Amino acid sequence: MEEQASVVEHSEDLKRKGMSKLVTIKGEEIIEQDYWKELKAFTDARIALGRTGYSLPTGEMLEFSLAHARAKDAVHLPFDKDTLKQKLGGMGLETIYVSSAAPNRTVYLTRPDLGRRLSESARQHLIDLQFAGADVAIVIGDGLSSKAVHKQSVPLIAHLLPYIKELDLSLAPIVLADQSRVALGDEIGQLLKCKMVIMLIGERPGLSSPDSLGMYLTWMPYVGRLESERNCISNIRPEGLGYAKAAFKLAWIIEHAFDVQMSGIRLKDQSDDPASYKLIKPIPQLLK
Repeated sequence: MEEQASVVEHSEDLKRKGMSKLVTIKGEEIIEQDYWKELKAFTDARIALGRTGYSLPTGEMLEFSLAHARAKDAVHLPFDKDTLKQKLGGMGLETIYVSSAAPNRTVYLTRPDLGRRLSESARQHLIDLQFAGADVAIVIGDGLSSKAVHKQSVPLIAHLLPYIKELDLSLAPIVLADQSRVALGDEIGQLLKCKMVIMLIGERPGLSSPDSLGMYLTWMPYVGRLESERNCISNIRPEGLGYAKAAFKLAWIIEHAFDVQMSGIRLKDQSDDPASYKLIKPIPQLLK
């Protein structure tokens, strides 16, 4: 009854002001629509969120909170080395497990320097192997997203192996590295006496990409290599750079790195130019 009286009183007030009709605004009309909304189909970027007055709609705020939670989960998800070992073993690949000098995730996040060096036990383990050396060492490191490594590393390696075979390169056992940073591959490659190390590592999660894999290639790895002496391929995932294209780009860089015996800023990625092709060319059935 009080609500009806309020409406009647408001209606009478409008009549006294010369307005004969009561204007009703529906709740859904309060949210201002963004005409960029159609562009959302073409990007994961947060655009066309809409507004409710000066604020974001509740739904968009909840989506943001969910994305932030997923990114945090990706950082703290434990590295599942056993499952990776099983999958790689099914492809006929041997594996070695090592850990960095960071004893746990908290230390790893606060001391990046420790993630760049092997623990004493891991270093001694690689020394004791007395590995004779190989052309290429592949390291799979958890980095800042174990989720990315779990999802993307094995399919990427499966697409890469035909190119490695085509180049007739020897491959060291796959190294699974816990609490790892990119530079950890330098020490691993040096101790395994490999000419090249390829680090597959989980990238820092974004709010739309908590499972993005990065790849870093370094020629003649040793402790102290500069970041400018590496080549990087990033955003490897089905929604970004697909496995087939990423594997071809990586194979192109591998072939040219062996040719010029260097990597980094002096080796430009020209894999999109057919005029640059040597032995390695795209495998059509893999690019479908």
